[in-house]
Order: sequence, then structure tokens, then C-alpha cells
Amino acid sequence: MQTPLMAPLIIPLDVGVDVAQDEVVVACAASSFAPQAVPNQRAALLKWLKRLPAGSRIGMEATGAYYETLADLAHAQGLQVFVLNPRDVRHYAIGIGRRGKTDRVDAGVIARYIAREHKDLHVHVPASPQQRTLDRLLKRRARLVAIGATVKQSLAGLSGVRREIDAIIDRIDALIAKIDTLVQSWLRQVPAQWRTYGHLQSIVGIGPLAGAYLANTFARLPFANVNAFIAHTGLDPRPEDSGQKVGRRRLSKRGPAELRRLLFNCAMSAAKSKLWKPFYEQQRAKGLSSTAAIVILARKLARIAFAIFKQQTDFDPQKHTLAA
Repeated sequence: MQTPLMAPLIIPLDVGVDVAQDEVVVACAASSFAPQAVPNQRAALLKWLKRLPAGSRIGMEATGAYYETLADLAHAQGLQVFVLNPRDVRHYAIGIGRRGKTDRVDAGVIARYIAREHKDLHVHVPASPQQRTLDRLLKRRARLVAIGATVKQSLAGLSGVRREIDAIIDRIDALIAKIDTLVQSWLRQVPAQWRTYGHLQSIVGIGPLAGAYLANTFARLPFANVNAFIAHTGLDPRPEDSGQKVGRRRLSKRGPAELRRLLFNCAMSAAKSKLWKPFYEQQRAKGLSSTAAIVILARKLARIAFAIFKQQTDFDPQKHTLAA
């Protein structure tokens, strides 16, 4: 039996939401109302949101696409919306001593997290329909690539089914090609984004797929500066120092894994080019591993991509040749 919706409130609240496919469980950091379940349907969500005071903050985890309706409606109602990394919420729950895990407990943890940490969090801005479609296409494409690789690896060397395996791979490749066509079509629908895509394509090492992903990312997220973008990619080195000890630097890997994968692949390709090979070899001469050198080159390409986006100009390889 669902808990009745709370009476109208005036003081802004910090609200946490545990999102599932059929319903969301909501909780308030100040316990102004009891945790309750609301159907994850547009009408029910809107009815509940309208009872929240103006200026309230609402947080939820990025769980597939189930959170999108609630996030869009809450933003349209003028609330501050925070879409959180589930890993951050999990670590926070452990840090405050939460031993159990239920929908109500999770909603309460999110509400507390928002109440205490909202000043250091980024407010969520809903994507446009075009941006959301592009994002989904690129994610599905990445999934298909992973499935194709799994099929090849798991069935390699299996006799008697070579023709069937090839047929499966051909179908996957055909579907990937179809998605690539759709990505190009959606990019063309927004002239500014299409121009950015063209500029990014001029960077030695950046291919069509990475260019599309970057163009959509730049259009979607308002990065304050290049360092904010590098942090988003997860290619930023994370220090592990303590006292006199200088620890080994590791990548934060906080951003989208697919973006890191694409930039890494671009760097591997770029390392073989006439322009970037000297830079790659320079990193290797410092005693770095090939992987570390590729990561540094990937980070450099990401910085160049951000500059190209901001300046809206084509890449000039001559400048980097002279710098080298």
C-alpha cells in the first residue's frame, strides 16, 4: 500500500530518489515527509513534484534511462536536479555506516548526500531530444562492438560453425554501419554541432566516431575550462601522496568509459602518424610504458579537441610541428 502524498510544504527540501522501472522511492533529508513510493509515470511524478517547495534540491542516480522522465520534469518545475554517479553514492553510504541496502535506505542516503554536498556537485541540465538520441545511438554502437568482439573470442577455433559465425559478425557489422549513418544524419540536424564535428575531424588522429562523440559532448555539457573537460574524460592523473611519500599517479577514470576508450584508440592511431609519432617516442624515451605514452597523447588530443571546439577553427598541424 502506497503512503499518501505529503501536504504542501514551504521550506526548500533536499530530496533523494531511488529510481526503478516501475516506481521511484523518495525520501527527505530533513524528514519533512516519510519515505514513500511514487509510480514512475509522468502524471504521478508531476503531481508529486508540484507539492515540493520552490528551490528544493532533488538527487537521483543515473540508472539507465529510468531517471530521465523524473529529471526532465523536476528541471521544468524549477527544481535543482542532481544526477549522481551510483559508485559515489555507494561509497558515501559505506562512509556514513549504512550496512543495509533497500530502496528506502538508498533514497535516504541520496537525500543526505545532496543536503551536505550539493555545493560541490554539478546541477543537471536535460539533454535536447537530438543530443539524447545521439547519446543512445553511440552507446548502442559501443555495445554492439563489444558483442561482436565477444562472439569472435568465445567462438574462435570452434570447428564446423565458421560460416554461421561469419554470418553473425556480418549482421553486427551491418547494424553498426546503419547506426553510423544515423549518427551522421542526426549531427546534420544541428548546424552548429555539424560544424564542430567537421572541425574536430581535421585533428590528426580523431576519427568520425570520436568526432561525433566529442561534438555531442561539447554541445551537451558546459565545461568551464579545458581542465574540467579532461576531468570529465577520466584521463586526469590522480595523486596518491602521503607525508613524504609520493605515490604513483593513476587515472581517475571518473568520466564515461566509452569516451576514454575512443580517445585511447585515437591516440594509438595518432602515434603512428608522421605528426604525432615524435611526441609518442619522446614520452617513451622518458621511460614510460607504451600504455602510459598513449594515455598522455590521448590527453593531448582531448585538449586540442576542446580548443578546436572553443575557437571553431580547423586543426593546424604546422603549429604542432613547429612546437615539436
